[in-house]
Amino acid sequence: MDLQKAMMASASGLRAQSIRMRVISENIANQNSVASGPGEDPYRRKIVTFQTELDRAQGVELVKAGKIAYDQKAFGQKYDPGNPAADKAGYVKQSNVNGLIEMMDMKQAQRTYQSNLNALEASRRLATMTLELLR
Repeated sequence: MDLQKAMMASASGLRAQSIRMRVISENIANQNSVASGPGEDPYRRKIVTFQTELDRAQGVELVKAGKIAYDQKAFGQKYDPGNPAADKAGYVKQSNVNGLIEMMDMKQAQRTYQSNLNALEASRRLATMTLELLR
């Protein structure tokens, strides 16, 4: 049944966006972290990748969260010579997380999650109406 495939695709989108929102939340929580010692790295931003997966039994392509990669953007630096994590020049490495970008990503993930939820609900309503017609 095509409605079942639509529901499966929407549900897979919900799972993928849920993982994305969890990773974005982790990034936001760690955006102000600094290196714990000289020469060490602070928290590095994580990025969720997506990929499609074919469910051969049902004949439907699903989306799933793929590998969680690290953003290779350079770390920020803050001049704080009194910090124990400062290097010889007095700079402390800061996380490469930008709060504004994370909030925009979170908003997009929330909207995509809501769109998948709406599609799932529409498919459920159509299936219910079809069953009502067959009675």
